Amino acid sequence: MDFNFTETQGMLRDTLRRYLSDTYDFDKRASMLRMDGGRDPGVWKALATELGILGAALPEAHGGFGGGPIDSMVLMEEFGRAIAVEPYVPTVVIGGNALALTGGAHADALIPGIISGEVVIGAGFYEPQGRYNLADLKTTAKADGSGWTLNGHKSVVVAAPYATHLLVSARTGGSQRESAGVSLFLVEANAKGVVRRDYPCVDGYMASEVYFENANVGPHALLGAEGQALGLIETLVDHAAMAQCAEATGAMKKLHELTLDYSKQRKQFGKAIGDFQVIQHRLVDMFMEAEQATSMTLMGTLRLDDPDRAKWVSQAKAKINKGARALGQWAVQTHGGIGITTELAAGHYFKRLSIIETQYGDFDYHMGRLEERLLAA
Repeated sequence: MDFNFTETQGMLRDTLRRYLSDTYDFDKRASMLRMDGGRDPGVWKALATELGILGAALPEAHGGFGGGPIDSMVLMEEFGRAIAVEPYVPTVVIGGNALALTGGAHADALIPGIISGEVVIGAGFYEPQGRYNLADLKTTAKADGSGWTLNGHKSVVVAAPYATHLLVSARTGGSQRESAGVSLFLVEANAKGVVRRDYPCVDGYMASEVYFENANVGPHALLGAEGQALGLIETLVDHAAMAQCAEATGAMKKLHELTLDYSKQRKQFGKAIGDFQVIQHRLVDMFMEAEQATSMTLMGTLRLDDPDRAKWVSQAKAKINKGARALGQWAVQTHGGIGITTELAAGHYFKRLSIIETQYGDFDYHMGRLEERLLAA
């Protein structure tokens, strides 16, 4: 099998890497995090208009390039290398795919807006009591004469503080954890009854607790069939999990490079610490974890259309969660106390890897899901 990227995918990678190396070095990233909203909106606009990459994975019918998950994987690895705080996963991977899969007027109107950088989407599928159970919903949506009325609470909605729209799950029928009765809604972020509590996450991203307090949305806010959205949401989350694996891969590779450089500069007992065999072994272990993450990410991404998609995604996410934690801890241990300071880039990579480990399913969750699939087979 040919695992080489296409010429277009290679151009995407090289274009984004050059841009991020000029725009997103460590000092510039730190200054962005201090801005209102925790980011520079001009970067997102440049990704859309100057680089034209936000449509790489979206369908040609709506103005995209007609790529797919591999294109997102290529881009996310570069975002990971720069630990960029850009809302590509919630906006393009989740929001863009949701619109493309459900179609209709929303897709025709909003996918071009995603591609142009004008539409930013925050995805709220998780609730405080539900952990990683996508069916465990207390948020409800009740039909009324003018559309739907939403009530409930969504936790840690990344990008919500600056999103134009929120993509959220809500129960239109069934009991709290029942598979049936889950629906998907796209809500304008400034709609009446939508209340946010914004905060910065430890990795630099901004997120919100989102509360719906009798929020009235129009009839077209419903995406897909009423009460039958759980399968679609699971698909979107698996795509997001693989995109995060690609981001982790990029961050792991860059953190290994930073640690290797540090081991050549830091001296102890009159010689560089990289000359000591124990440090050399650790650096090799870090390299191996990053390479294994690359292979697992590619495997899982290629299998996103597989009937047994969940098995492949969970294998990749579990392995990368474990590898990212080990590599991050080894990097901090090699750097010593300075490795967790805000002044050194290594600590920020460690924080981002720690957050990725928990997003869209941690190690225990994916091992449990994998066990269920294997026993069922």
